[in-house]
Amino acid sequence: MANTRKRSFPAALAFFVIISAITIIWSGPFLWMVVASFKPQTFGGLDMASVVPNFMPTLANYELAWMSADFVGLYINTLIVVFGILSVQLVTITLAAYAFARLEFPFKTFLFYLFLLQLMIVPPILIVPNLKTLVGLGLSDTLVAVMAPYFASAFGTFLLRQTFKSIPRDFEDAAVIDGCNWFQILRYVLLPLAKPALVAFSIVSVVAHWNEFLWPLMVIDSPDKMTLTVGLASFARAAEGAADWGLIAAGTMIVMLPLIIAFTLFQKQFVNSFMFSGIK
Repeated sequence: MANTRKRSFPAALAFFVIISAITIIWSGPFLWMVVASFKPQTFGGLDMASVVPNFMPTLANYELAWMSADFVGLYINTLIVVFGILSVQLVTITLAAYAFARLEFPFKTFLFYLFLLQLMIVPPILIVPNLKTLVGLGLSDTLVAVMAPYFASAFGTFLLRQTFKSIPRDFEDAAVIDGCNWFQILRYVLLPLAKPALVAFSIVSVVAHWNEFLWPLMVIDSPDKMTLTVGLASFARAAEGAADWGLIAAGTMIVMLPLIIAFTLFQKQFVNSFMFSGIK
């Protein structure tokens, strides 16, 4: 027993050192951005490249970044897009997952696998046909155009279908005996039991569309309809001309801050949702 412990300690120590090194390397750019965002604007050159704080922190970069761009409008547009997409997705994936998990109809399995082919399509391939469709519908340069291609989600449908299939049918049989129809079964039986999967999907959806850049850039032309990522890119291009990296870092932190705060406050719920929903 003692020999086993002696052998396991060096292995555990080596594993800890390797994981710590990977963590430091992975978090290096983020740490640099945090440090740079609080550096006075008089710092430059090699001083700006340092990750070690050697200055008196200041909020001047954040104040200047906030005044240099309409972050309030960018936040509002982004929140509309993110939660507009999520609200429609929760409806579409719930109904589609219920149909594939509980209803019987011809070619159900084939249609489900055909539906999952969406996961194999690289999104940039669909930019041109999606743009043509939206222009034909008169929706170009609108927030609806940013949201429309994401209203259906193959990943969300697959995740929720697997969750519904794992729920015993005994619950539904009991509800049917009590006189419930299919919608009441879905609303009061299946969805409460599928809450961890819904929370996990919501996290993935919000983070993905909060960080979406290419599609909003292609669709939106008006500055007052830009999302945070597109507005940040325009803001960064202007700051790059003056090599004001502290200002760019502060603007990036302003964009990231809501996700960081949300993860810090709800970290336990986030992890539990992914564990119970089976996402690795």
